[in-house]
Amino acid sequence: MVTDHPQQPPTVRLFVALAPPDDAKDELAGALQFAYEKYAHLRWNRIEDWHITLAFLGELPVTLIPLLRPALARLAAGRPSLGLGLDGGGHFDERLLWTGIEGELDGLHVLAEDVRNSVRACGIAFQERPLRPHLTLARGRRGQQADILSAAASLTDFAGRTWQAERLHLVGSNIGRGPGVIRYRDIESWRLAGGS
Repeated sequence: MVTDHPQQPPTVRLFVALAPPDDAKDELAGALQFAYEKYAHLRWNRIEDWHITLAFLGELPVTLIPLLRPALARLAAGRPSLGLGLDGGGHFDERLLWTGIEGELDGLHVLAEDVRNSVRACGIAFQERPLRPHLTLARGRRGQQADILSAAASLTDFAGRTWQAERLHLVGSNIGRGPGVIRYRDIESWRLAGGS
């Protein structure tokens, strides 16, 4: 006997983010050269995937993406670009290595809240997490905590140049879809309205 089960739409893990320009990423990658070599066993994020998450939406059906596109496009059109910079290093729970964000942080928090409000207005529920502006660089496994701490310490004096965050990105990732490196892809991005 064959029973019909409605097929669930495919899902993707979504978030809304800003991304540093290539030259700012290259500047940070240069500062990380020692850590890359000494701690090659850490799970380093690909440079092209570096981003600053404004709202993590979680695993959602791809059918919701068309709801988000116009809402995020309208939001971006009415918000100024932000002057930001990558700064220093730190860790979360001795397992995740990050660099901090400096610059127009008040504007960054306002933009993140506006993004979250826009997503909610689309009827999309997501887990609320406080914004802790950072850019994730690497993850460590059990037993690699000392390496994460040392890699973070190697960034103590790093202060990157200021750059303009000019685009709002809707990003999808393959996390949770098997072993291997997390991959991100831009689903769409929108230019912010102008200088701050």
